Amino acid sequence: MPRQPPRAPATRSRRPSVPVFGLARVLSKRGLCSRSQGEKLAREGRVRVDGKIVRDPEFPIAGPERIEIDGGAAQAAAPVYVAMNKPRGIVVSASDERGRDTVYSLLADAGLPWLGPVGRLDKASEGLLLLSNDTVWAAGITDPATHVPKTYHVQVAGQPDQTTLDAMLAGVVDAGETLRAGAASLLRQGEKNAWLEVTLDEGRNRHIRRLMSALGFDVQRLVRVAIGDLPLGELAKGQWRPLTEAEVAMLRRRQAQRRE
Repeated sequence: MPRQPPRAPATRSRRPSVPVFGLARVLSKRGLCSRSQGEKLAREGRVRVDGKIVRDPEFPIAGPERIEIDGGAAQAAAPVYVAMNKPRGIVVSASDERGRDTVYSLLADAGLPWLGPVGRLDKASEGLLLLSNDTVWAAGITDPATHVPKTYHVQVAGQPDQTTLDAMLAGVVDAGETLRAGAASLLRQGEKNAWLEVTLDEGRNRHIRRLMSALGFDVQRLVRVAIGDLPLGELAKGQWRPLTEAEVAMLRRRQAQRRE
């Protein structure tokens, strides 16, 4: 009987890999809460996955699992995009341990879903602040890799000159960090103070205040007037408005252009 040739080994079909994310991150990506809030919800036993309470915020989620918060299905929320004119003295935080007013007090009666701030403005600063539950869109604006510029009008005590502007562009080292402006110009000048227009391609903690302090100038007011090509416009202090579809798309395109 002739010997049969050996069979080729059977090849196993490989299933495409499915991205797996931690539970808290999934809740955040669905626009239901911040990642830290998702961690808190899980640890409090308020989240179920496929009917079972899961207290581990890093519990792996591949996609098809049924997730519930407080007994309700945790479906992805419709994306919401908001522009606000943050007043001075308001904290950009969901809550404040000192009981100070936060930006969320300005949205208290709006009937909006959870929204997270897109970047920060410190308590003493004012102007354009974006909020959204679209965490991917928001991350694209704040990601240093995209360098979406932010423009500020800054009032300083003193008389800055061209040497000051040049030094702002060249940069200074403060606490081990190099701080510089992407653009800087003099708007107007009085006897005791001046207004500058300053654009940042990246934002470090108290970036402009530290930069000006290192150059010998005290910041008296700091107003963010634009993010990318989106201006603050005529929006009154403490007021907010939804972004138009065109504005949302414009900022998304700006992110993509900066990555190229």
